[in-house]
Parts: sequence; C-alpha cells; structure tokens
Amino acid sequence: MTKKVILIVLDGLAYNAAEQCMGYLQGLKAQGATTLYKLQCELPSKSRPLYETILTGVPPVLSGIVHNDVTRNSNQESVFSLARESGLSTAAAAFHWFSELYNHSPYDPIRDRHTDDLALLIQHGCFYHGDHYPDNYVYLDAESMRIRHDPDFLLIHPMNIDNAGHSAGADSAHYRNTVRISDGEISKYLPTWIAEGYQVLITSDHGMNGDKSHGGILPEERDIPLFVIGDGFSHQPDAAPKQTELCGSICELLGIANHNKPVASKTLRNARGIEKPYIAAAV
Repeated sequence: MTKKVILIVLDGLAYNAAEQCMGYLQGLKAQGATTLYKLQCELPSKSRPLYETILTGVPPVLSGIVHNDVTRNSNQESVFSLARESGLSTAAAAFHWFSELYNHSPYDPIRDRHTDDLALLIQHGCFYHGDHYPDNYVYLDAESMRIRHDPDFLLIHPMNIDNAGHSAGADSAHYRNTVRISDGEISKYLPTWIAEGYQVLITSDHGMNGDKSHGGILPEERDIPLFVIGDGFSHQPDAAPKQTELCGSICELLGIANHNKPVASKTLRNARGIEKPYIAAAV
C-alpha cells in the first residue's frame, strides 16, 4: 500500500486522559471512523528516548538514547531516513529535539527553527524550543507546511499536555483541560485530512503521574493511547501494536519496501506480515 501519513505525538498524554477527555476523537470512534488502542511505552518513559523509539522502532536501551540529555543524531534507520531513501518527502512541526535527532545536532534556532532543505531527513520543519509554545501554533505550523509542501510523511508534536502535567500533575483540571483543548485543535484539521485520504496515527510518547513527572514503570506513566484513522488500518479491536511497531507500520503505509522494521500486521489492512527483530547500530 502507498498512502500519505500524518503522525501526531501528543507529548505526555496518558491513556486514561485520552479516553476520558478527547470528546471529538471519541465521537469519531462511536461512528466507526477511528479505533482506539491502549499501548505500553518502552522504558525509560521519557521523551527523547521515546521519540527515537516511535520513529525507529528501537527501544531506548538499544538505541542509546536513554535520557533526555543525549544530544546527538540518531544512528538508527528512521521513518525519515527510510522515506528519503525511497524518494518520499518529509515534514515536521515539532519540538527541537526531533531536529537534533534527525537533522542537525546541536539545535541552532537561527539555522534550524524554520527548515527547508531537500537534502535533510526532515526536509521541511518548523521547530520550537519552549515547552509552553502553544499547541494551536503547532497545528497551524503543520497545516501550513502540509498545504505548501504536500509531504508524504508529516509529524506533528505539540507539547502543552506534557507541560501541564509537569505543572499540575496528571490528576488535575489543568492537565485534563489541556487534553480537551488539544482534542479541539485536532477537530479543526482532521476532517480535511480524512477527506483527502490521509492515514492518521494519534499517539503519545509516555503518560504522566501524580508526582508531576514520568520516567518509571507505573501504569499511568506507561499506558498511552493510539487512535488510528484511515482505510489502511484493519480497525480490529484486538489489534493493538507495540510502540516499537509504529515505525514499521508507518513504513508499510508509506509503501516503503525492505525497511527491516517490526510491523503490527494485525493493525494494518494489507500488511506484508513483516515481523523482524531489532537491528540496532552500535551504541
């Protein structure tokens, strides 16, 4: 299958908050337009390690990105590198750590905040470097790039839910209301993406605990949502993928051959059933 894919990573979104607070997405689910799965994130349940896991299919202990202060390029094949090798175009509206992982490291805001370079893995980028950068700006940045550049793969990464969790904790009105706001922002754009045939995955890197943090093994830190929208998915209720299978599944949707990544074959409608072990570069 060959589809255009949008991946939304809602930083710090715990499964329970997604299930209870995302009324628009739950409305789509009630109409059969999306399927919600519960996933368990890899360990440690921290942001930069799990960005790498989502985009490469490699757990942090094998990728070497094991904490948030590892500032270097990824040494793994990623959705971005595999897409570029296949002649596909890429874009991201995301926190600057994605730029450091897949474009330039360390991040230089003057050089990197607005990126348009066809030679890079993320060819078109609008990167931000403050956790409080408004989610509605992130969605506007992403939609602007989608319309101008028509990328085959678009990453959207808002940070306000995670920021709210660190400020007030997961069991707070501030956290839950920030989830509701993000759900409302998604509702402004998703109908257009659905109408234009995009395959959309909405997930999180990790959850959030009552201590205003994450990083450990508590269910509220590890249980995360995955909403899938599009005809490339099987929409079987018992077909939840592993977090390490998101990369390969996205590659399948994009029509990338020989990507050598584990795939959630039950999650996809016409997957080739690729289930391969991790092949990690030396760390």
